[in-house]
Amino acid sequence: MTHLNLPQPVPRAHRPRPKVVTLSESAAERVREIMVKPRQDGAENPYMGLRVGVKNGGCAGQEYVLEYAEAAGPLDEVVEDRGVTILVEPKAVLFLIGTEIDYEVTKLSAKFVFRNPNETDACGCGESVTIEPAKLD
Repeated sequence: MTHLNLPQPVPRAHRPRPKVVTLSESAAERVREIMVKPRQDGAENPYMGLRVGVKNGGCAGQEYVLEYAEAAGPLDEVVEDRGVTILVEPKAVLFLIGTEIDYEVTKLSAKFVFRNPNETDACGCGESVTIEPAKLD
């Protein structure tokens, strides 16, 4: 049996994937502040990151979900930004591509705000949005 001397494939450098979501400096600072505080449930293990998702609801059709996570799910998109781990639920990735999460403080409220280029509409109260999946080129 003869071996053919075929050229070996040249490994190509993979271009880095863009982050699905990013945090503004004020949002990252607020998350870091919250993460170092003792948990209200008395558990000793600290949260590992922030879980972000989208669910159906509200008058515009969808709502953002933001919660603290103890562990990454097997299919979560893991994003590291400004010293914070962000876990994006798999079904939300296409809805959140390009989103910046900010933290705003006004005279009447302090809240996380999503700046999402995929939003096409929002309800008047600001609690729900309409989001189209990102179009991938």
